[in-house]
Amino acid sequence: MTEFRLLEPDEPHPVVVHRETGRSELFLTCDHAGRRIPRRLGDLGLPAGELERHIAWDIGALATSKLIAERLDATLVEQVYSRLVVDCNRAPTMPTFIAPLSEATEIPGNRDLDPHHAAARPRELHAPYRDRMVGLHEGRADPGRRVARILERLLKREDGLVIGDNEPYAISDTSDYGIPVHGEQRGIPHLEIEIRQDLIAGEAGQREWADRLAPLFEEILRHLPA
Repeated sequence: MTEFRLLEPDEPHPVVVHRETGRSELFLTCDHAGRRIPRRLGDLGLPAGELERHIAWDIGALATSKLIAERLDATLVEQVYSRLVVDCNRAPTMPTFIAPLSEATEIPGNRDLDPHHAAARPRELHAPYRDRMVGLHEGRADPGRRVARILERLLKREDGLVIGDNEPYAISDTSDYGIPVHGEQRGIPHLEIEIRQDLIAGEAGQREWADRLAPLFEEILRHLPA
């Protein structure tokens, strides 16, 4: 039996690497960068408006990340396809990896999947993203140290910001993938940032937050052991 292929030959590769030879010690990833859906999946049974919402992607995250990467000359890895197809910040064994429900929205195209079709999603979308990051991480291993507290302290020096630590989310091995696997398990200092998405939906907000965060990331490096 011929193996089912999710992506057609002319569709984009799921992974884009920006500034692969960037000089910065910092390494950026954007798990929910895109909202593209493979043609074979149609619209997953959703109206077009739903595919514009946060359930499909992290609005403004890629543009902001690219600006930060540019300012720091840092490598950035982008996942092209929508989190509704596979959530690359989840392990393939998690029930939310191919979510039948996102927030309060049912995803008809993620229900009652043929096993061959279900297997194609992690094989063609998640595995290339994971493997590319592992390859780029080689040589970056370092004694692990949390940097979230450093950034929180730096941000709290600025007026007019509301800063939360793991609010409204909490990272764990059973609910997340990127930080536990690529950060904690490899002993690499790591940080995950959530920005309220109405603040970075437009170009002005994206530039504002890139201008704010890029120098703070450089300051964090100065706090870490050489």
